[in-house]
Amino acid sequence: MTDEPPARRVALALLVAFYGVAGVAHLVVTDAMVRIVPGWVPWPRAVVIATGLCELAGALALLLPGWRVAAGWALALYALCVWPANVQHAIIDLSHGTGLPLAYHAPRLLLQPAIIAWALYASGAWAARRRRPSRRA
Repeated sequence: MTDEPPARRVALALLVAFYGVAGVAHLVVTDAMVRIVPGWVPWPRAVVIATGLCELAGALALLLPGWRVAAGWALALYALCVWPANVQHAIIDLSHGTGLPLAYHAPRLLLQPAIIAWALYASGAWAARRRRPSRRA
């Protein structure tokens, strides 16, 4: 990581912290997380716990140079896959007039692509993709 640009090192450290805190939150406040899981997801409690473990594993993998790029792709895909839960959370809060306001949910939903990009940038996954030779003839 020492040969990485300073901005990428900072982005990586923040991403590790972000997913580390999120993973712990999934394991500590599991019941609150279960309430925002969309109804079509089976076994919501198990899914919340599994996603927390995935976040912790991703944060750990980001610290290991040999796993960093794979972790970046995995966390980017993960952020895409949990987007429906964020939408569901907004629907619950905004339709019942309880919970968090639009001022919280709108930025959260709009920033999801940035979180995906953050994982790809901080892990070096984008840079690694650009370095790979094209398979096209």
